[in-house]
Amino acid sequence: MSKHKKGKEVIMSDEELERLRDKITTTPSTLPYAHTVGGAVVKPEDKGKIKGLAVRAMQEQSQMQLDKVYEQVKVLFKQAEEIKSRVDISERIYQAEIKFKPTIGHVYHLYQKSDGSEILSFVSPKEWGNSMPFEKHLATVKLLSDHTWHIEESNL
Repeated sequence: MSKHKKGKEVIMSDEELERLRDKITTTPSTLPYAHTVGGAVVKPEDKGKIKGLAVRAMQEQSQMQLDKVYEQVKVLFKQAEEIKSRVDISERIYQAEIKFKPTIGHVYHLYQKSDGSEILSFVSPKEWGNSMPFEKHLATVKLLSDHTWHIEESNL
C-alpha cells in the first residue's frame, strides 16, 4: 500500500507501521534516554572514573582523620611521658633523705651527696653559693596536691 492523504488522515503501509512501532513506547518514563526532542540529555558515565574519584576522596578523608588521631596520640604520649617523669622523680624524692615535712605548693631542691645518696632541701643552689655541701644539684621540684612532684628544672 502506498501513502494517501485524505483530509488530515495519513495512511501508511503495514511495513511502515511495524518500523514505527519499534521506535515508539507506551511507557516513555522507563526509557534510559530522553524520549522527546526537548528532553534532558542523558550521557553514559565512565564508571571507572567515578569509582577512581570516589576512592581518592575516601583516601584523602581517611588520611585527614588519621592525621588528627595521630596528633591526638602525640599529645597523649607527651602527657604520659610527663606523668612517668613525675612518678620517677617522686619515687626518687621519697627514697631520698628528707629532714622536714614538705608543704604542698612549695619549691624544693634534690641533691646528690658525695656518697651517692640523695637529699631534699629547701635551699636552692644559688643560696648555697660556693659553699654547697652536696656533690650535685639534681632537680628543682614543686610538691603538688596529689603528692607527686612537678619538675621545674632537671639535671638528671
